[in-house]
Amino acid sequence: MTPHDAAINEIAGGVDTHQDTHTAAVIDMVGRVLGSEQFPADTTGYAALLTWIRSFGTVKVVGIEGTGAYGAGLARYLREQGVNLSEVDRPDRKTRRLQGKSDPIDAIAAAKAALAGDRTGTPKQRDGQTEALRCLRIARRSAVDQRADAQRQMKALIVTAPDDLRAQLRGLPTGKLIATCAALRPDPAHAHDPATATMIALRCLARRHQQLTAEISDLDELLQPLVAAINPALLAVHGVGPDTAGQLLLTAGENHDRLGSEAAFAMLCGVAPIPASSGKTHRQANAALYRIALVRLRWDPRTRAYMERRTKDGLSKKEIIRCLKRYIARELYKIITKNDHNPAA
Repeated sequence: MTPHDAAINEIAGGVDTHQDTHTAAVIDMVGRVLGSEQFPADTTGYAALLTWIRSFGTVKVVGIEGTGAYGAGLARYLREQGVNLSEVDRPDRKTRRLQGKSDPIDAIAAAKAALAGDRTGTPKQRDGQTEALRCLRIARRSAVDQRADAQRQMKALIVTAPDDLRAQLRGLPTGKLIATCAALRPDPAHAHDPATATMIALRCLARRHQQLTAEISDLDELLQPLVAAINPALLAVHGVGPDTAGQLLLTAGENHDRLGSEAAFAMLCGVAPIPASSGKTHRQANAALYRIALVRLRWDPRTRAYMERRTKDGLSKKEIIRCLKRYIARELYKIITKNDHNPAA
């Protein structure tokens, strides 16, 4: 069958996504391959890809690999065109070894998986306030990590610094240490001297730390009202702050109805009784639930009473926290999915 033979028969598409090009394939309802083609990964290419797929018949579903990365733009375009989308996991290594590896083979596999509903899910929408939240959190997380790196590097330099400088700086609280090092006045003309070079390096790292701190504060001023606008009820929950709320909103996604059930959300967070595979588990969501559990263990009387009761039952602290995370996930799932004021941007 060729595009010119297009009929009213239903077909399924699959796309293997890359940075510069996407490879699409089309199969019929019994899995026969009708064709494959490569398209540019831009708006013009998206339109051409959809036109090509539709030339074979009525599109039942299109499976896409990498909707959260290289396939994000294509997924957004196809959704706007009313195409039924399915996010397809990449085949495991054994399957790839047996079937071979090429873009058309992967596109065909995506089409077959989408048609069969195997290794598939509903892609996250990336066109609303939750997507804005994701972008800002990426910048904040990067700044936090870099600030921590700068602080570790400063302390490592102090360990090997000349005795006088080490004595001056060692033991200072972090805030005082940053301020002291940022105010150092080494002479660049003596940069060949280890002591001067150490002071120059410490001053650079301290000032970088200060700049990153200011950047984090600026981002927090944007993130806090954004999280509150997406789901104010979530922020009102005991132990949930803007950071943990933001992470859980990202995990659920703009179209949180794709999760289907509380158990699916728990599995996505890695707190289901049957753990998800490493590729499915959202470690950052798990860490967010862990922080909420710790806050409640310290400040919430009901949680502390639960801890005492389960300890008497013979459970370890680790096991109790695992149970708490499961309960918290159940509680927060209801709040996240009940939210009806999460408009698309």
